Amino acid sequence: MELINPTSVFNADIFSSVLVMSQVDVKVVLLGSSGCGKTSLVERFLHDRFEERYMPTIGAAFGAKRVKALGKILKLGIWDTAGQERYKAMSRIYYRGAKAAIVCYDLTDADSFREAQFWAQELLKQEDACKIYLCGTKADLTRGPEGGRNRRVDFYAPTDFTDDVNAGKRRKPHDSEELFQAIADDFISNPVNEPIVQELPSIHVGKDQPRPSGTWSSVCCSY
Repeated sequence: MELINPTSVFNADIFSSVLVMSQVDVKVVLLGSSGCGKTSLVERFLHDRFEERYMPTIGAAFGAKRVKALGKILKLGIWDTAGQERYKAMSRIYYRGAKAAIVCYDLTDADSFREAQFWAQELLKQEDACKIYLCGTKADLTRGPEGGRNRRVDFYAPTDFTDDVNAGKRRKPHDSEELFQAIADDFISNPVNEPIVQELPSIHVGKDQPRPSGTWSSVCCSY
């Protein structure tokens, strides 16, 4: 995974998704072109599983998971949006009010990077409070003796783009777990979120209290 900062069907109705969404601490949205790997990131993080092929996401899929971050426990609510052109207007509904956005592009597809630039600029204009994580996917296809031929996004293009829009710090997480952990850590660390952070449960580890295992249940649904 390179970061410059058809989906699984979950059997639940729209009312269930709204109920679960209302209980999350941080809204996270994934944006990007169809087939660029958004669903793979979410599936790996929520369920620790990977499949070679996914059915295209229709509309959006929602999932939630609790994570530990800097002594706090918070629940991330994750919206995986459809990448097809006909769903672009609908995606704007899902990113509204998001605290973090993972804007994905496929390193082997130049068009997907242009699409990612569109979404990043859209978020910068519409969602001042949303922190953007520009994420290059399918890095494994660009490695090895023949990998360089597969790469279609110039190595410096993401850096040049983030410099142009005055983006903040850059990271290179190795997997989806590190990416979502970075989102949680950044949220906790941001002074703007202090009122919310103060209300979050803290991690207390005492002599008679077992340390949290880090494995949390997740609730998922789509419509």
